[in-house]
Amino acid sequence: MNYQHSIAFPEDFFWSAATAAYQVEGAHLEEGKNLSIVDKNINPNYADTSVTSDHYHRFKEDIALMKELGMTAYRFSISWPRVLPHGRGEVNQQGLQFYQNLVEELRENGIEPLATIYHFDLPACLQEEYGGWSSRQIIDDFAYFCKVLFENLGGQVKYWFTINEQSNMFLLPYLMEFDQELSLEKQKYEMNHIMTLAHAKAIKLCREVIPDAKIGPAIGLSPNYPESCRPEDVQAAREADDFRTYLFTDLYVHGRYRKNIWRYMEEHGVTPTIEEGDMELLQSAKPDFLGINYYQSRVVKYAPESLENKDMSINVDGKKGETEFEVIPGIYQGSSNPYLDKTDWDWEIDAIGLRTLLNELNDRYGLPIIITENGMGAVDVLTEDEKVHDEYRIDYLRKHLEQCRLAIADGVELFGYCPWSFMDLLSTTSGFRKRYGFVYVNRTDDDLKDLRRIKKDSFYWYQEVIRSNGQKL
Repeated sequence: MNYQHSIAFPEDFFWSAATAAYQVEGAHLEEGKNLSIVDKNINPNYADTSVTSDHYHRFKEDIALMKELGMTAYRFSISWPRVLPHGRGEVNQQGLQFYQNLVEELRENGIEPLATIYHFDLPACLQEEYGGWSSRQIIDDFAYFCKVLFENLGGQVKYWFTINEQSNMFLLPYLMEFDQELSLEKQKYEMNHIMTLAHAKAIKLCREVIPDAKIGPAIGLSPNYPESCRPEDVQAAREADDFRTYLFTDLYVHGRYRKNIWRYMEEHGVTPTIEEGDMELLQSAKPDFLGINYYQSRVVKYAPESLENKDMSINVDGKKGETEFEVIPGIYQGSSNPYLDKTDWDWEIDAIGLRTLLNELNDRYGLPIIITENGMGAVDVLTEDEKVHDEYRIDYLRKHLEQCRLAIADGVELFGYCPWSFMDLLSTTSGFRKRYGFVYVNRTDDDLKDLRRIKKDSFYWYQEVIRSNGQKL
């Protein structure tokens, strides 16, 4: 429903923007940093992680732009192999100092630091040593990493995100490394269980070391619509939500597996290994909030059991129609929505879906929510007079913010908005061809140019949104 009187955003609302370490920092082997799995596995057809946006060397300049934009918070991630080049053991003091300097600079400019602990960049040495997230050994190594961060940054950082997009790491297997000789599906559920245990251990540790901090996950979610009103498709959409959303969020909030998914795993021989104390740990680590990465809704239909299991194959080149949807035989398969516009990367633009998702999560869990990512990737054009007229991005963000305001009126406790991204950065699959930022970084995949920062039209629009506390969209 619409309301006769518009509701305002809370006065203490976090007007933010987001980035991630491996996508924005560069300096991938400087001052003691070691390689991560994304450094090694980034799409070879586009730019690598060696320079990206050069935020490592230009963070003061970038924070000055954040202040000019009016941001009251900034969501960033901390590179595990920059702080712990060997994944554990000796701390790289130069790497840690970078984040201490970053946080201090944010604080001095009145910007609340929102820190993500893990954003895909597992130290490659841990992957090589014991298989990374396939081994329970990583739980203690991740906890050690968290302890280093909490003890050294906890005095200045009060908002923490444990793991970014745990759900997408298993929907999109290119974000992880798997053993090609073992069942992929079995590995996914095993690794998801291990990752959730690491998440829970981080929450408990945070509460011990920084009791006044707030901590929760940042998870990529999409509501699932049935392709038709056929009862089979409606049921498929419900089950797609169970597999793609509630498997993860029920584990986070309630510390338990959904019974229908556990039954599925049993029947297919893919149940994770549950050791003594696992479920007690999960149940003891309820998050303070949910961070939600939202870009699009999804459409699904019933998948006959005669079909073969298939992972999703995403569009990486920005040529419409290249996405191939996942299939889970007997449950659901992805489909396209004819009622929505799409980006060049086939991402369906659905602002109302964000309100739908926020209300569903609020009704189910009753936790505060922050939108940790939301944005539009596009091929931006720098004009001869050095302008970027990205009205398509403004339109996208405006519509999503309007749905945020309606969700707040519905009763959702939404306390922040972190568009992806503050500045142009390295897209994991599409390099610098696919841009998201309010600030244009003057480089291409093949030419570093001068890496100058150029404010796009969306920068000035978001600046006014923040200045008006969301009243002028």
